[in-house]
Amino acid sequence: MTAPCCLIVDDESAILSTLKIGLERMEIPLRCITATTMQQALEYLQEERIDICLTDMRLPDGDGMELIQYINQHHPQIPVAMITAYGNMDSAIAALKNGAFDFISKPVDLQHLRTVVSSALRLTVKRNADEPNMIGTSEPMQLLRRKIQKLARSQAPAYISGESGTGKELVARMIHAQGARADKAFVPVNCGAISRELMESEFFGHKKGSFTGAVADKLGLFQAAQGGTLFLDEIADLPLDMQVKLLRAIQEQHIRPVGAHKEITVDVRILSATHKDLARLVNQGKFRQDLFYRINVIEVTVPPLRERSEDIPLLVEHILARLAQNAVLPGKLQGGKIPEISPEALEMLKNYDFPGNVRELENILERAMTLCENSRIISDDLQLPSLGQTTSKLALSSQSSASLDPLLDNMQKETILQALRQTKWNKTHAAKLLGLTFSTLRYRLKKFNLEKSAEEEKD
Repeated sequence: MTAPCCLIVDDESAILSTLKIGLERMEIPLRCITATTMQQALEYLQEERIDICLTDMRLPDGDGMELIQYINQHHPQIPVAMITAYGNMDSAIAALKNGAFDFISKPVDLQHLRTVVSSALRLTVKRNADEPNMIGTSEPMQLLRRKIQKLARSQAPAYISGESGTGKELVARMIHAQGARADKAFVPVNCGAISRELMESEFFGHKKGSFTGAVADKLGLFQAAQGGTLFLDEIADLPLDMQVKLLRAIQEQHIRPVGAHKEITVDVRILSATHKDLARLVNQGKFRQDLFYRINVIEVTVPPLRERSEDIPLLVEHILARLAQNAVLPGKLQGGKIPEISPEALEMLKNYDFPGNVRELENILERAMTLCENSRIISDDLQLPSLGQTTSKLALSSQSSASLDPLLDNMQKETILQALRQTKWNKTHAAKLLGLTFSTLRYRLKKFNLEKSAEEEKD
């Protein structure tokens, strides 16, 4: 079997020699060829089968950015990493935006270099059939899949934007599963669900005895995601003081556990998401501009369900099959039978605006499965608000120049209260009916100040 080939492009012979020797002594066999000019690099790209390219920023007859752009256009299967001067973060970010797989700072750390090269070579592994995927064949979904494939080939921090319930975490899982870190951990964290007092310990870990209650050493989220991906959901909910510490961890790739004397090197790809408008929060002084700049190297927007209504029949089929498989509904769905949905009910779903997006569709179908008779869902089982009510709410939100957040929050509040009433205030059963974990339901009760209201209604 032929060893993979690495093309190293730099006009300094000493650096070329150091990189070549360091890479050819890796555990995996690797053949290295070197070029001192852009023209020579272009000739090698035509003559040789290149598996990875490392290029310096400045070349005698061009620059590394031009080479990155050329490779991405003519040889998109080749991952390319930029070698930049120490501290030149602007150049590194520009390289990532132009399609670079990763960047390496001078003076080159040999272990980091080998890690980058190993990760790049893993991109040739075939996709696993069990990896996560999004349902839909609409044009917005095809564009999203293409963007995900492109992001998966990069190590750049990516920011996933979109309304609540659109599937931002699923997009993050797809980016991870299709990338070079797929064999390492994917660690998701809801930033809004972590207690402010314990936030630093959760992210960076702590040493035994570092504070009251620290009875043993604890690994943080960065350490749990070592070599893999850390997904920071609802990153807009991080307090400003934690944003500073997160920025340093991302930039320096070092963390210090609470109570520790030494820093720890971490190798983690950061994916982040929120349904809020981060740019507006930056302007309002509620989110740090430097952190926004760092996590938003590449942005991907997940389309709302109302913009891809042609996908609803496929989504309904998929969701009903999954719900039927997991259903425990005596007298309703015996043996995991998938319920039928009437054409009228399906048409109602296609014409509904879905302010809560795919998550709301899942909840509507789960409720309909509970209410339906003879394993057939009809329009009445959906219990959708009328089109006029939905339109008027959206119009009111638009007139006030406000986001959909307050409307969605109110709908979530009412849905949670309805579930509690339906289950006679049994929180465990209500969480199951809503398709939530018990801890998530408790978090939302606290978030929407419903704990007291629920107890009062219960009494």
